[in-house]
Formats: sequence, C-alpha cells, structure tokens
Amino acid sequence: MNIQNHFNYIIAGAGCAGLSLAMRMLDDEFFADKKILLIDKEIKTANDRTWCFWEKTENFFENCVEQKWDNLTFKSANKTVQQNINPYSYKLIRSSNFYKYCFTKINAAPNITVLYGNIDNIDTEKNSVTVDAINYQTDAIFSSILLQEPQLKNSDIYLLQHFKGYFIETAQPHFTVGEATLMDFSISQKHGDSFVYIMPFSANKALVEYTLFTANVLEENEYKQELENYITKNLNISEYKILEQEYGIIPMTNLKFATQQNNTYYIGTAGGATKASSGYTFTFIQKQANAIIQMLVHNKPLQATHKARYNFFDDVLLHLIATQKLPLANIFTRLFAKNKMQQIFKFLDEDANILENVKLCSTLQIATFTKAAWQRIFK
Repeated sequence: MNIQNHFNYIIAGAGCAGLSLAMRMLDDEFFADKKILLIDKEIKTANDRTWCFWEKTENFFENCVEQKWDNLTFKSANKTVQQNINPYSYKLIRSSNFYKYCFTKINAAPNITVLYGNIDNIDTEKNSVTVDAINYQTDAIFSSILLQEPQLKNSDIYLLQHFKGYFIETAQPHFTVGEATLMDFSISQKHGDSFVYIMPFSANKALVEYTLFTANVLEENEYKQELENYITKNLNISEYKILEQEYGIIPMTNLKFATQQNNTYYIGTAGGATKASSGYTFTFIQKQANAIIQMLVHNKPLQATHKARYNFFDDVLLHLIATQKLPLANIFTRLFAKNKMQQIFKFLDEDANILENVKLCSTLQIATFTKAAWQRIFK
C-alpha cells in the first residue's frame, strides 16, 4: 500500500454535505491528527444554488448567512397569511459565500488535502476511491455522489422539485426589507403544483423564484415566461434588471437511500438528507453531519437523519401529489390558515411531539389524507 495514498477519511463531493462534514472535522480536536482527503471534480466558486431555511438559534454557518427575515407571508388564490415567526428567523445562504468561507479554512488546514478530478469508482468493500485512475485508500468514505442511479420499486414515488430564480433589481423601491413571501400559490397551476417565493435583500433587490413539484421539468422558455409574468403582473414591476439567475432540481422521493455500505456512508441528498415532502435539505444536512461527528468521536451508532413517523407523513403527501388527488395549493392553504407558522416549522423539522403532530394533522383534509394513508400502508 502506498502510504501517501492512504487517508483516515475520504469525503467524496465538496458540495453542501461534504463541506459541512469537513468543516465540523476541522472544528473538533479529535480530527487534528487525522488525514482527510476532500475530492470534487472542479473548484467551487460560483453561486450555483441558494439555501433557505428557518431556525431559532445561530447555526454552524451563521457567518455565511447573507439575509434573514422575521416576517413571512403565505398566499393562495383565496387566502393570505402574514406572520412574525419569532423565535424563528428565515435565513438565506448563497453558495458562493458558503464555498469561499469553507475553502478559506480548508485550504489553510494542514491535515486536509483537496483533490480535483473525476471519481471513477468507489469500492465499498476495499474502502477505496479511484480518481482519474489513481487509487486512494481510507478507513471510511463519506460520499455525496451516487455513481449509479437508485432502482425504483413499484411502490416508490419519485417527483422533482425544480425551480428557476431571478435576482432582480427594480428601478423604484418595491420590496419591504425583513418581510419575505414563503409561498405564493396564487399563480397559474397549468404546469402542475407550483408557487413563487420572494426573498428581498433591499427595497429594490430580491430573489424571485418559480418552483414546481412535478414529475418532469419544463422547457427553459416556460420558466422564463412564468417568472416574467409574475414580476410584471403579480408584483406590478415594469422596470427591472436581472442581476443573476439560478436553476435547480431536487428529488422528492420516498425511495429508501442506502445510507451505509460497510465503511462507506452516503451523505446529503445521496444519503437521504433531503426531506421528501418539502425538498428542504440544508438543515437536515447539518443534523446528518453532527450525527456523523458523534459517531466518529464518541463511537455512537449513526443516528438516522429522518424519524420513521415523519417518513410516513412524507410518503402520504407524496402520494397525494403524485396521484393529483388533492392540489398542493389546497393542502398548504389549509395548513397555513389553521396553524401558526412556528408549529408548521416544528413539524417540518421533525421536532414536534405526538400531540402536536395530531393537532396539526387534524387541520388538514382528514378524509382524503386518511384514505391516502391506508393506501400507502397496504401498497
């Protein structure tokens, strides 16, 4: 064995999951004498995605938070809910800031080697990763990369959350700083379950994002048309500049991802971190990274990222979306009309107790959800 090519840990993929884990390793003295290899196919500097999430306290990457909002609005065709979400704040991190923050620390760390190249193979039996035909050995692999597409069973649901966003600057002040629109379903649903959210950075700058939960993506011009229509007609903005654009696709699935094979652990979306019913990933990546650190430092069993009962809730909602038995706008309108946002956030974070879950679920379309639940139980 080439000692130069042996590492205590290999992190395959330097996206949100890989960097979140690497940064926590740097933050814990346990890893000070451990050799860590971080692999990605290219240098990351661009703002290729934006992460939004809610939380009560400061998080591990608070220095990367560019904007936060204490007041949120939910809209649908027949309902508007505006609320101060204290003690929560809704926060936004742009990936360009996240990458810069992480790599500044990682590149200065003597025990982390950053390698750029194509991962040819991950051998879960030999604990090795092959990059551009060179083999690297390790004690444990943490991979956010799936080299093979997961195989779906008949009972599996696989939808997509896909979105196109414009960072715009308006000629006149238009937005209220500190107030964001979490979901606006008052738009055409002709392409399927869809909504817009608005994240203001100043009185005349904001991210306006068109989002869909469907089985297939749209043509590029369809996103463009819907965004331009919303900005001009719904927001009544006639003059604006597009400063940046972003586009992304997030799987929304009840598929059971293989989180571990021998000493290879899958992280991020590849390890099932993405919440199936909402697409929210950042918060659960942080929970997953913390659980891995606890496993390595304290020799504790790896804690599951999602709780079993919430997996079932997600499964039922995905079934309703996939079968189109109940429009998503109707579900969320009822949810936000009859519950405080704080309780919704607690439920979506999988932190609510049984009584809180029962209370929240009782505000939904009980007959439709009950029927869907039975169908999922006996699928």
